[in-house]
Amino acid sequence: MSKNTYAIVLFACFALGLPIWAMQENGYELRGVHGCTGDCYEQWQAETGGVVQIALAQAAAKAEASPEELGKAAYAQCIACHGAGGEGGIGPALAGSPADAISGALIEYRAGETRGAQSALMWSQSRELSDTDINNLAAYILTF
Repeated sequence: MSKNTYAIVLFACFALGLPIWAMQENGYELRGVHGCTGDCYEQWQAETGGVVQIALAQAAAKAEASPEELGKAAYAQCIACHGAGGEGGIGPALAGSPADAISGALIEYRAGETRGAQSALMWSQSRELSDTDINNLAAYILTF
């Protein structure tokens, strides 16, 4: 057999075998069970309050969070380019920047304005940010 044939056979074994193995080794008592139902679900619901209660608790926690805490959660998307502490890397350093500079730049990127060589990367990152999200990010960046 050629190298291409071996590669195809190996890929097929992996692509088919991994999901089958995962269904058999999912931690449930019955093989092939993909989720929690029946008594298991009722126990989980009694312990957590169910999906609705979890969502309400998450919404309450978000409402009580400070702008810095909310900005920290949003900053997770920024770390790859701007560094965990805003020290920069692929993107410029943000640490030490005033809040109005951060929010102004994000608003300009969101509007599709070109601010530098990497503007296209920032257009897509800022497009989904609300004004509140931008202010929260700026508040978190001030903590660096």
